Amino acid sequence: MDSYLDKIYWGNTVQSYMIALMGILITWAVIRTLRRFVLKRMSNWISRTSNNFDDIIFSVVEKFVLPYVYLAINYHIIQELYLHPRLNKILAVAMAVITTYFLVRLLNHAIQFAINGIMKKRNESAERIRQLNGVMVVIKALIWFVGFIFLLGNLGYDVRTMIAGLGVGGIAIALAAQTVLGDLFSYFVIFFDKPFEIGDFIKTGTSSGTIEQIGIKTTRLRSLDGEQLVISNTDLTKTTIHNYKRLEKRRVAFTLQVIYGIKTDLLKQIPMIIKEIVNEQPGTAFDRAHLSKLDTSSINFDVVYIVDSSDFGQYMDIQQVVLIKIMEAFEQRGVEFAYPTQTIVVNKREELIKDEGTGSQDSEK
Repeated sequence: MDSYLDKIYWGNTVQSYMIALMGILITWAVIRTLRRFVLKRMSNWISRTSNNFDDIIFSVVEKFVLPYVYLAINYHIIQELYLHPRLNKILAVAMAVITTYFLVRLLNHAIQFAINGIMKKRNESAERIRQLNGVMVVIKALIWFVGFIFLLGNLGYDVRTMIAGLGVGGIAIALAAQTVLGDLFSYFVIFFDKPFEIGDFIKTGTSSGTIEQIGIKTTRLRSLDGEQLVISNTDLTKTTIHNYKRLEKRRVAFTLQVIYGIKTDLLKQIPMIIKEIVNEQPGTAFDRAHLSKLDTSSINFDVVYIVDSSDFGQYMDIQQVVLIKIMEAFEQRGVEFAYPTQTIVVNKREELIKDEGTGSQDSEK
């Protein structure tokens, strides 16, 4: 038996292979035990705490640390054997790639988990958290790029020349893609400044609609007519944005025009009549009603009141009731609304000349 264990294959004894295999199996059993018992109890304990930091640590350990530790231990066990230099180099490169992969994924996962936890703690909306994915794409891409440079440096490549070349190329790309980079920076402005969120109804310039998606380059709106509007983020941040979802109250202002000939006492009553009608409506607050102008063909009253609701339908219902009651009140008191009129003045002298000319012609006949 001893002679068999001492036999050499590919530079290693059978005993060395068996020791390596046993080490791999024992490592697998220990990791599995940790997952089944230790981590399960830790998960039950962490779920009862309100701290977000321990959740991040547990998630990182379960998804990245334990798998990497298992691979790293197996790698070192295999390294105890004699390996062909080429195979040894392949394993070293593979381990460097695996290390970089796990490190980058660990950082991305920790950042994503931490930011999501912070946003949930701040009671951010689900749409706002989904919007975070656009920011995380950029952050993750940068981390992957740094990880790739780190990997090349560990493999013995001169990354300084590459970084210098990328710097020059980056300037050229930045000059060629100014519009794209401008939209990207505008996206960050929209995300952190929060002028609007997904689900808000906004108006900007000649376009209006409900926000459906906020992308890295463009924002998509659904108009009232049903079509989708695609607007660049730069254009949105350069213009004035009316966000109607954040409207808490609606200010109603309109002008009433009545005809001349109404008695002064009745004119004085009109503001009080309007005030009573507005105050009768629930959810309204009367502001003012004044005789504002003596126009060429009408007497004008400016009326202003507040609707304590952002709902457009409720605002229109109240405005309809107020206007109908004003018409009824004016009808009962004999107040007539003014309407556009035009007076035609006939030149009497011209008519007289025409009549005389006609008469002279008749006498000649």
